[in-house]
Amino acid sequence: MRLKISWEGGAAIGLLIALCLFPFVMSALTGQAVDEGMPKFWQGMLIQVFILAVYAMSYDILMGYTGVLSFGHAMFFGGGAYVLGILLKHAGWGLGPTLLLVILVAIAQSLIIGVLSLRVSGVYLAMVTLAFAQMFFILAEATDFRQWTGAEDGLQSIPVPPWMSPTNERLLLYFVTLGFAVLMYFIARRVVNSPTGKVMVAIRENESRAQVIGYNTFVFKLTAICISGVMAALAGAMNAIWNLNANPAMLSVNTTINALLMTIIGGVGTLIGPMLGAGVIQLLGYWLNDLFGPRWPLIFGVVYILIVLFLPYGIVGTWRQRKAGWLNLWRRRADEMRRLRSKPAE
Repeated sequence: MRLKISWEGGAAIGLLIALCLFPFVMSALTGQAVDEGMPKFWQGMLIQVFILAVYAMSYDILMGYTGVLSFGHAMFFGGGAYVLGILLKHAGWGLGPTLLLVILVAIAQSLIIGVLSLRVSGVYLAMVTLAFAQMFFILAEATDFRQWTGAEDGLQSIPVPPWMSPTNERLLLYFVTLGFAVLMYFIARRVVNSPTGKVMVAIRENESRAQVIGYNTFVFKLTAICISGVMAALAGAMNAIWNLNANPAMLSVNTTINALLMTIIGGVGTLIGPMLGAGVIQLLGYWLNDLFGPRWPLIFGVVYILIVLFLPYGIVGTWRQRKAGWLNLWRRRADEMRRLRSKPAE
């Protein structure tokens, strides 16, 4: 039996191989050790891309596949960072139990917020989630909890295991975060391709019709929030490991908007698109900042407008739309050629 791999699957495998080889290729090109200079710097850039890719993908499950627009997704991302930081720094827990509790807290947080916010829909749901996120943001900045959260200064100098040190073991952390992103992608892909994922898509397309045929849409939307919240919390925990801190900015509305931008740029409802969008925002932002300094957000805004105008379904979404059109055109032409060849000569 021959294993058929699609063009997109082959491209993804090729990209994964390239990312695995990247640190060593960069070292060979620059003549510097893999844990020094430019190779080490670009490993750090890609570590941030991998973490943001998971965060964006978690938002895509919520908005792209279930149709739930949330303006408070940062509360899961920042919540995971703070839970990890507090347990490692103040409770002295190990990394394994800490990550397990990050998952449990994210599930509890998702259930509570989902039950309360899913009573409404549309823009009202977006406003409710924004209100919850602002509540967590205010709590993180509150001076009453300074000894635990660091208030407006954030939780600094989080102790991480030596093998996860972003300074001394960056190459290992690079492969850990790459593996983390790949694992989260396969989990998310399994979810959206499952019967539960198909119901989520049905809810996105027409929730009333999904209810008519017997699905409890509230339960499926709550499930989507839980899955999305856990993935975002784990991404936030990895971000805290990378930066060795957790700060209130991780809970701000800007962090949610970043997830929204990454999803739109890459392609809503594609999974791989938001991951690509994370790379675009992170790397393009770095290059624009290097070229234009403090004015770079203005240039990025122009680039974003151009992407929306010329790639209305995002990078991956537009490619799939046009590829489908090209395939249909090619099939029609092939059918015409077959008919002409089979037509008897006069």
